[in-house]
Formats: sequence, C-alpha cells, structure tokens
Amino acid sequence: MEDLVVIKCGGSTVDELSLDFYHSIAAMKKMGKHPIVVHGGGPAINNMLIQMQIKPEFVDGLRKTTSEVLEAAELVLSGKVNKNIVSAFQQTDATAVGLSGIDGDLIQAAPINLETLGYVGKVEEVNHVFLQQLIQTGYIPVIAPIAVNKNGGKLNVNADVAAAAVARAVNAEELIFVTDVDGVLVDGKLVETLSVAEMNQLVEEGTIYGGMIPKVRAAADSLAGTLEKVTIANGNGKNKHEDGTLKGTAIIKKNAITS
Repeated sequence: MEDLVVIKCGGSTVDELSLDFYHSIAAMKKMGKHPIVVHGGGPAINNMLIQMQIKPEFVDGLRKTTSEVLEAAELVLSGKVNKNIVSAFQQTDATAVGLSGIDGDLIQAAPINLETLGYVGKVEEVNHVFLQQLIQTGYIPVIAPIAVNKNGGKLNVNADVAAAAVARAVNAEELIFVTDVDGVLVDGKLVETLSVAEMNQLVEEGTIYGGMIPKVRAAADSLAGTLEKVTIANGNGKNKHEDGTLKGTAIIKKNAITS
C-alpha cells in the first residue's frame, strides 16, 4: 500500500492538540494518503504515578517500568489518552480506531534489559497486515505503545521507537513528529526542507539549538529503508499547506534546499 504516513504525537503535546490538527489529518486522508497515529503520554503517566505515590524513574531517557508502572502506563495510554484522540477525530469527517500494540499482536517486543529498565521493550515485529486491513476499511489507526511479549505479558515501548518501527514495517513514505514548535526557523522563517548534512551544519553553526537539537537528530535517525522524509510539525494545526495538510520542516536524506 502506498502513501502511508505515520504521525507521532508526543505525550507533552497530546493535550494541546487543536481541532485544526485533527482536521489537517482528516484532510490528509481525503487527499488519498493513509495516516497512522502513534502517541505517547508521559506527563499523564507521571501524574498517575504521583497519585499512586510512585516516583517516576528514567534510565538513558527511557522510563524504568516496574509491574506497577506498567499497569499505570497501560491505563493511561490505552485508556484515557488513546480514547481522547479517537474522540477528537469524531469532530472531523474521518473515523479513527483506537488500539494498543497488544491488539492483534500489533507490536511484538522483547525486553531491552529487565534488570536496569524493567518491562521496557524493543520492537521485534509489527503486524503490518492487520494495520493495512484497518486502513483499507477506511479507518485511521491510533496506536498506544504498549507491546506484547512473545513469551507472554506486556511491555512499555518508547513512543518515538514505536512510531519509527511502525513506519518501517508499513514502508511509510513519511514520518511526522508532532511537537509544540513549527519546525526549524532560520532568520525567523520556516525552513520547509533540510538534508541531514544541512541540518548538521545548522546545528554546528548554532542556528538549531536547545530543545530543537534532539528533535532534528531523532528525525534524522529515523531515516531508514524506504522512509525518505521525516517532518517536524506543530500540533496546533495552524501551519498548513494549501490542501489543509500539516506544514513543517522536512528532514530528508540528501539534496535539499535550505531557503
């Protein structure tokens, strides 16, 4: 299946996503593209853990996941956050279906390191056939990154990692990281396309700085296989192309024009 686009919504931006954002994804569907949404929910998980009197812990940027933390993460991600996104799509002319990686063995994973990270998984397989069946039926899949372990049980998967794995599995043409920024700005203007080499140069020059650096590097790291473009876009949905789809900065493998 062609024209597949994976959209990763970070946990810190999920609550801030505007109706304009959902309309832009619906417009993408109307234009003949096939969006798949993968979301996080970090702040909401932290709030749940605080209520449970459990201190959130992170190792190398990944959430240390005990059995109690896993239970909280699943409640928040597969329940509240996932269903809020699906409900928002009901206000557009697109129809979404909420899933976690457990449904239909969608995301199969193995523990990274049980001793240091607990129940945190690395993706081994994505059931792309199941996803394509949903898309062909007209749905927009909305995926919470809780995976199934082949040896039984469940695992928590970083949303960036899950989105990249889904994009590779379905041979997506584009992966979009939805953030709280419009993209890369040079002299106050949005740069719509950057090659990896040009991006690295802007980082070295200090034009790309602060919190944008990890975003562009994560985008560049995701460029593998058939994936030719990773876009960083704002979840407020105000920055759009003429056809109503999201506009941001696209990081491509090579031969971009920076202005």
